[in-house]
Amino acid sequence: MQFNDNQPIWFQIYDHACRAIVSGRWPERERIPSIRELAVTLQVNPNTVMRAYDKLGSDGLILIRRGMGFFVAEGSQARTLEAQRHEFIRVELHTMFARMDELGIDMNDLQTLHNNYLKRKSHELY
Repeated sequence: MQFNDNQPIWFQIYDHACRAIVSGRWPERERIPSIRELAVTLQVNPNTVMRAYDKLGSDGLILIRRGMGFFVAEGSQARTLEAQRHEFIRVELHTMFARMDELGIDMNDLQTLHNNYLKRKSHELY
């Protein structure tokens, strides 16, 4: 995982975990890496991972089972997907539309670009 300077590392780990939940890499009701395991993998301080896990726990996305570890809570995938969609529309899409207006890019241009993206993506799968 590449970290950037725009956000705190713990928040980037939180976002990484949310994406893992949405994609199914961290399935619901399944155990996820311990704080120490993830800290070693990401080469960060365990306290940084703990802060991300605390936020995941307070958001109800993961649970701790004493003596067993951390697990993805049931319903987390749908809740996380909905939250990420809302945030994308509120922040990123708004910014993108403003930039499109500045550059004179219309929805037809965007549709063409999206279709080209989908074609490239489907070729990568085969």
